[in-house]
Amino acid sequence: MLKKALQPLIDNATVILIMGTMAGEQSIAKQEYYANKGNLFWKIMFAIFKEEFSTSYEDRKALVKKYNIGLWNVLKSCKREGSSDAKITEEILNDFESLHKQFPNIKYVFFESKAAAKYFHKHTIPQEGITYITLPSTSGLNAGLTKAEKMEQWKVVSQVRLSKHQD
Repeated sequence: MLKKALQPLIDNATVILIMGTMAGEQSIAKQEYYANKGNLFWKIMFAIFKEEFSTSYEDRKALVKKYNIGLWNVLKSCKREGSSDAKITEEILNDFESLHKQFPNIKYVFFESKAAAKYFHKHTIPQEGITYITLPSTSGLNAGLTKAEKMEQWKVVSQVRLSKHQD
């Protein structure tokens, strides 16, 4: 079944772009990034910025916007049964060249999984002046690390944001 990416949550102030591979079933159905309750993404984001956790998608979008973080998927579309990146076929990449022309303030790209980084590097060339970092997947399917271990590695997002881009 053909899956299509969510619209990017990016604006002219975006400095950090966090990219997953392709939105999961629940995210596509709700048109919300990281909508699956088993995914730790939002819990980790609120925790690393020391903000009070919220289940409201409006609050979640406000959190990433506040810290100049954008969200998008590496893939524009693909065929996949279920939500597992391991089942992806016929992938088509999003247009990163146009994205970087439209949003030149993006300086960091964090891949939300090894699969996201793999598809990106398989199909495109990294842009000059952007730092690319692969983080462990926040998905419940990634049982190789504990929540605390994931949180520790994801802290780099808040450290980059706070050290390099003081307003």
